[in-house]
Amino acid sequence: MISSGLKLKVVAVNDIAPSLRQLSLASVDGSALPPNGAGSHVLFNLPGQGRVHRNAYSLINPPGSRSQYDIIVRRVPTSRGGSAAVHERLQLGDVIEAQLPANLFPPQRRARQHLMIAGGIGITPFLSYLQDAGVKASGYALHLCCRESEREVFAPWLPAGDPQVFFHWDAEGHRLDIPALLARQPAGTHLYVCGPAELNQAVLDAAQAQGWPASQVHSELFGAASSGGAPFEAVLKKSGQSVRVGEDESLLEAIERLGVAAPCLCRGGACGVCVTPLLEGEAEHRDHYLSASDKAQGRLIMPCVSRARGARLVLDL
Repeated sequence: MISSGLKLKVVAVNDIAPSLRQLSLASVDGSALPPNGAGSHVLFNLPGQGRVHRNAYSLINPPGSRSQYDIIVRRVPTSRGGSAAVHERLQLGDVIEAQLPANLFPPQRRARQHLMIAGGIGITPFLSYLQDAGVKASGYALHLCCRESEREVFAPWLPAGDPQVFFHWDAEGHRLDIPALLARQPAGTHLYVCGPAELNQAVLDAAQAQGWPASQVHSELFGAASSGGAPFEAVLKKSGQSVRVGEDESLLEAIERLGVAAPCLCRGGACGVCVTPLLEGEAEHRDHYLSASDKAQGRLIMPCVSRARGARLVLDL
């Protein structure tokens, strides 16, 4: 079985929009939870139909909170199980397992200014940024690209009347001009973007075109890349097991069906937590993490999104 570090009880459920659900979870035994920093995730084991889904969600609590963990989850129409489990199965009083908080997207303490660009539910890590003393002391601006109908949804977690929080949506006069925004930032600004792939890439391309130093540009991608494709066999060398990876499941999901504790976090090919040595076979790389050199060498694979180009892969798991 896949081990976890925490047992959490759902202590509050709030449907804040038709496709958005906010959950609060506390320790089952009432003990203090491990503290989290701004930008932290927790990986939850969520009940599914005949299986457990392991999905990570950003904590929106103030940094250092230990009484409960708060998350907001969007119900995705093409959900592979995680968001569906949160919206359709989790109820008040349910107990689930979770791993300890991890942080792959922290605010940079050396920044003179923090510029945050979020797309939809990509606002969630920034809700904790706005409660971070260091971010507030340095100065910040948050630009949220969302549906016009959702402008007020996140208000309970935003500073009331904050002049540095801006909303953008797809209408004349309200669209975000990314190049213009980046061009007027003062020296020493750090840029953060979290959202769907199209927004992330547009921001990263604009920053590169304007000569932003790579060390001052930070991104977090949500939403898994397409993981479907031709079925193949995966052999796990260390455990001596093999599994057939179906055309509509990821390699990681197939491995998890065996109960093998494969490391993961974002499940979208962006964080690098699940990178696994590839012993035999050729990978079809679909991740955003491995370098071109890594992919050319053919010795690593990201099981969360990548697949086999042939009939068989052998992994060092």
